[in-house]
Amino acid sequence: MTKSLEFIFDFGSPNAYLAQKALPDLLDRTGADLVITPCLLGGIFKATGNKAPMLQYADVPAKLAYENLEMRRFIERHGLTRFRLNPHFPVNTLLIMRGAIVADDEGVLDDYVDAVNRAMWEEGLKMDDPEVAAAFLSENGFDGPALLARTQQPEIKTRLVANTEAAVARGAFGIPTFFVGDAMFFGKDRLGQVEEALA
Repeated sequence: MTKSLEFIFDFGSPNAYLAQKALPDLLDRTGADLVITPCLLGGIFKATGNKAPMLQYADVPAKLAYENLEMRRFIERHGLTRFRLNPHFPVNTLLIMRGAIVADDEGVLDDYVDAVNRAMWEEGLKMDDPEVAAAFLSENGFDGPALLARTQQPEIKTRLVANTEAAVARGAFGIPTFFVGDAMFFGKDRLGQVEEALA
């Protein structure tokens, strides 16, 4: 039976981008399939009372400094030299996450995630601007206007909400979160434990 790694994902998390870029080697080593589950990080935060690290640790400068150090170490270890903090951060990801549901429905989620991750965390685009998002998608092999038009369909909106609620019900409180079966792992720094679970 094929092993699978579920990735609870939102483009709004720079750590989700970093984790996603580190996953191919892990998947090759373990022979696991990746299942990306689009969720709303803001919805997860609201449901669980969690906050982004820059807010959570605003009064603990040493903790924030360590978070930044840890991020730089991860980037260096995995050679992720194209990563740039988005100048528009935080970006409202509702539109592009609904777009991920559309892409999943159309069987192109992996390509969509790769492309939009690049837009967000390499090219620094303001992807909550529908015109920017549509133009970028059209330049990268998608029908941008048609894909974004589908994001307004009630069933697309409902699926994103349902994914988010289901992730919270399983214990997710932030992103990136991973599941190997029922076992949950939070954060890009748990990829070693994820690999052990898959092995």
